[in-house]
Amino acid sequence: MSKKYFTLVEAEALLPMIKEELYHLQQLQNEFQEKYVELRTMYDSEGAFELESQMEFLEIQANMHVNNLHAQGVQLKDIDHGLVDFPALIDGQEVLLCWKQGEDQIEYYHGIHEGFQGRKKIE
Repeated sequence: MSKKYFTLVEAEALLPMIKEELYHLQQLQNEFQEKYVELRTMYDSEGAFELESQMEFLEIQANMHVNNLHAQGVQLKDIDHGLVDFPALIDGQEVLLCWKQGEDQIEYYHGIHEGFQGRKKIE
């Protein structure tokens, strides 16, 4: 299977879906963390089993949302900050179009080894 490269238009067309997936992932992550804290303070083994089962189900749901993103060719970098990258080619060079939750559109890119700190404005 060949690697998918996005145009800016293709990547931005996915933003509504990505925003929705991120929202669900962040909600699931918050719920998981709450249950984890509750589990750490629990002394009842029967209640602990129930909480662990709920946490496993939350993990399955989260994996489904992550897989939805990966199936589109999107790279999820950080759930908390809503960082998402899209493989692309600029001037024949492989780069990552970079979007952060809260931004209206994709305006930045970075090299594949640079990360968020290496973001450059798309011209």
